[in-house]
Amino acid sequence: MHELSLCRSIYGIVDQARSGRRVRAVNLQVGQLRQVIPETLTYCWGLLCTGGPLAGSELVVDHVPVVVGCRDCHASTTVAHALLLLCGSCGSAAVDIVSGEEFFLTSLDLEKES
Repeated sequence: MHELSLCRSIYGIVDQARSGRRVRAVNLQVGQLRQVIPETLTYCWGLLCTGGPLAGSELVVDHVPVVVGCRDCHASTTVAHALLLLCGSCGSAAVDIVSGEEFFLTSLDLEKES
């Protein structure tokens, strides 16, 4: 379960960045090819945050689909099955991954300093 390890890393980054403010939400973008289960990630976040300075914060995961760009016909295709990376227009396997490999902490929702 590498989601727990990922959450520990995110926790450290967020705890340092919050500068003592309360964190309401941590926003992530996770690509479909990252082999991360969003439900497990949010579950692990809850386990790590219980009773600590980030208690009550929510991990918001934005799922990024796999999109490929065809080198033959230049079409972009949102891939339905990540195991089949083909152009949806011409069927070519000569594609580049445009999105779907992301794992970004995009923003924090913090309470204003008092």
